[in-house]
Amino acid sequence: MKQFEVPIIYRSPLIAAVKKKRKEQDKLKKDFSPTLLDFGPVQVYLARHFGFCYGVENAIEIAFKTIDENPGKRIFLLSEMIHSPQVNADLQSKGVRFLQDTYGKELIPFDELTADDVVIIPAFGTTLEIEARLNAIGIQTEKYNTTCPFVEKVWNRSESIAKKDYTIVIHGKPKHEETRATFSHAAANAASVVVKDMAQTEALARYITGEKPAALFYEEFKGQHSPGFDVSKHLQKIGVVNQTTMLASDTQAIADYLKQVMIATYQPAPGEVNNHFADTRDTLCYATNDNQSAVMGLLEQPADLAIVVGGYNSSNTSHLVELCEEKLPTYFVNSESKLLSSQQILHCNFRTHEELLTENYLPGTMPVRVLITSGASCPDALVEGVISKLTGFYDGAKTIEAILEDFRDN
Repeated sequence: MKQFEVPIIYRSPLIAAVKKKRKEQDKLKKDFSPTLLDFGPVQVYLARHFGFCYGVENAIEIAFKTIDENPGKRIFLLSEMIHSPQVNADLQSKGVRFLQDTYGKELIPFDELTADDVVIIPAFGTTLEIEARLNAIGIQTEKYNTTCPFVEKVWNRSESIAKKDYTIVIHGKPKHEETRATFSHAAANAASVVVKDMAQTEALARYITGEKPAALFYEEFKGQHSPGFDVSKHLQKIGVVNQTTMLASDTQAIADYLKQVMIATYQPAPGEVNNHFADTRDTLCYATNDNQSAVMGLLEQPADLAIVVGGYNSSNTSHLVELCEEKLPTYFVNSESKLLSSQQILHCNFRTHEELLTENYLPGTMPVRVLITSGASCPDALVEGVISKLTGFYDGAKTIEAILEDFRDN
């Protein structure tokens, strides 16, 4: 896989050594067991896969090269490059300004832009409408486009089944940048509708079966369907794609459920199910799959707590938190500064996006066993920072440098 040039401040010698060793031992990526870092009074279990993915490193490389290659020019990001507070802050410190917030609200009016300005498209991609607005100004969006290749893969999948007259059902968070972009691209080719979860999928199914009158659809799915959507026509033949960072098990369950609804409703002859339901393969990106599988392997290790590191508005990270919370106390932090002491931790409730203060989060028994992972937009340096802060609470704990040497020796 291509090696990207990203700022050294995002790298971690310890994490790099761990990942290199695991890759050498497991080239086919079939072993999802965690890596033990034994600091003595603290035992840290690192997930097999975590941190920057291909799409994120690609976006970071393009963004920083764009800054270096355009001295004196005004440089804008359409919205957050990725959901990493550190990366976004670093870009802003170099003079990059955001045109929109993460929900698409304009922070800087587009009519202030000129053809001489540089606008970077974030890793999530953007809508066809926004691209057209920027192009009309004379801005070359394709030149500084960091859209993740795996997001583009979803767009291509949508287009291919649209050509066969399937309606596109998108499993995603309706307000998320990526889902808005995918919806725009899908709706340009076919009738499209977004479902955010199984509850909405079951609601959609009632329109497929005719249990609910079509007129109610337009209010229930307001803002989540394409213009001109005809319930009586466009739910007879469907295919499912997704926001790449959703839980794999959720997307699969939604696809399986809708397939069974179509079979029960239309009762196709054997071998003719595809007359009503597209046989799409899963459209989650490799990193989302690997990171979620690694968390499942991580959770097989008995432990006292889990710490998940990443941006609070990161979809893929929140799903890792969700998986961990099912098994043990889990703390979602965006930097080591949130570990206030051995007694107090500030962490995010990913459902409400509120930051909470929890007391006595570390047990009194030793060794303390901690599971650690991070999202696909989280720098490895932040993970090392969390490990260093955590182990620093314990007298006699080995240093990061000592663990690194032990790891290299082994």
